[in-house]
Amino acid sequence: MSDSRLTPVAFDIETSGFDADAVITVAGFAHGLGESLILNTGGHSEVDRNTLVRALDEESTGTAQLDVVADEGELLKTVASFVTNQLDGDTHYVTAFNGETWNGGFDLPFCRTRFLQHGLRWPFGDIAYADMIQVVDRFNTQDQTDLVGVYDVLVGEETCDPFDDSAEAVDAFQAGDWLPLCKHNLADIQRTRKLAELAGQFVAQSDFKMKNLQPPHR
Repeated sequence: MSDSRLTPVAFDIETSGFDADAVITVAGFAHGLGESLILNTGGHSEVDRNTLVRALDEESTGTAQLDVVADEGELLKTVASFVTNQLDGDTHYVTAFNGETWNGGFDLPFCRTRFLQHGLRWPFGDIAYADMIQVVDRFNTQDQTDLVGVYDVLVGEETCDPFDDSAEAVDAFQAGDWLPLCKHNLADIQRTRKLAELAGQFVAQSDFKMKNLQPPHR
């Protein structure tokens, strides 16, 4: 059951593809103060971080924070630091859109494998999780099932997303087009958090199907 005291923190990742050697290229969190993004450049290009931050800040709901790292291992460590230092199980719950459901999902399973392969501890401790893909079916979404389609039906506001398809994020990483890549992630976490806020106003608590992300032997 959803706890009405908890506020949503939306989470989303971009990856370099779906093959076994794919890595996380961007991880983002949207919260009450704005957004926090971690960009993995793969070590193949220098980045003007200040320029990126200024551009992202223009699209932020508050303040955009950006960490730039050279590889996936550093990205995962930065994600873990954010989760440990910024998320509070008494105040927040984590949400994503098809991030993890009872029969699948993408973001959290992908992250678990990457944390495991880097020999890093799973950072999500005693905090609740609810997936928006399992909540928005309590609205009439006109048969839309993807994040963009559902958002357009229920919210309809413009976003900063420069891509028509998430596959373009893979090309952007390979080309070193950092701003479009970050804007895409920013748009997705903003969409997800907005849907969570709407659901919190209209959907019964029991329909959130919350679970705790902490493993039993952590």
